[in-house]
Amino acid sequence: FLQTPEGFWSRFKIDVRTLHEVTKINRERKTVTVLDKNAGNVFEESYDKLILSPGAKPVMPDFCKGNCSNIFTLRTVEDTLKIREFTDNYPIKTAVIIGGGFIGLEMAENLKNRGIDVTVIQKGDHLLNTVDSDIASFIHTNLRTKGINILLNANVKSIENNMVVTDCQEIPADMVIVSVGVSPENNLAKDAGLQLGLKGSIVVNDRMETSVPDIYAVGDAVQVKNFVTGEDDLIALAGPANKQGRIAADNICGLDSHYHGSQGSSVLKLFDLTAATTGISEKK
Repeated sequence: FLQTPEGFWSRFKIDVRTLHEVTKINRERKTVTVLDKNAGNVFEESYDKLILSPGAKPVMPDFCKGNCSNIFTLRTVEDTLKIREFTDNYPIKTAVIIGGGFIGLEMAENLKNRGIDVTVIQKGDHLLNTVDSDIASFIHTNLRTKGINILLNANVKSIENNMVVTDCQEIPADMVIVSVGVSPENNLAKDAGLQLGLKGSIVVNDRMETSVPDIYAVGDAVQVKNFVTGEDDLIALAGPANKQGRIAADNICGLDSHYHGSQGSSVLKLFDLTAATTGISEKK
């Protein structure tokens, strides 16, 4: 949507290869093994410096019992298109969102705007864990006023026969969006023997260097310092990822650039309400 391989080449002389998957890092030879999904062949690409930016993948508990074709997670543009296609081609009247974080609430708004009856199920006592309950009460009121059903303090047991079964009730669902969090995508780093930290995240220093020389890592896959607490943390947001990419590039180009941590600033549109937060919550 924002850029094409041709655009990257004409503007920056960057060789972008879509539908190519790196399957292995060969740290001794300083190469990566690449699967060309277009041609089906495998080759090696050499590097002087390597940057890992694999992001984070949605957590998918084993909820599904039987047919899972109406259960979705949302990470990529392709995921978005699958959800859109499903709502276009099937008579969707009810949708259940499992998880009340950023992705879950944005999905709730968009599905409601398509005329679908939406229920959000949250394990805790309020939506949007980055805020405290007193702030969350404004969010609850706003969503309920717009016709979204909210079920708090509920644990999902299973999804079967177009029904989401919780420990307190069963909710009909023509489609389900599972949005219960993310975990760092660490397969390449783990296989290459890079040091891992919280929840398998990639450990980096303040120059975004990993434990292996000439390999950097940035974005949702890396462990960072929480700017407020000074402790190790995972903060999967676009702003920090962008900053980390620039810092890694600076250091690769011989500059002296350092990342001093994330304080978790975020902003979320919910119908006519804007919910923003920075720093840590009272609970944290």
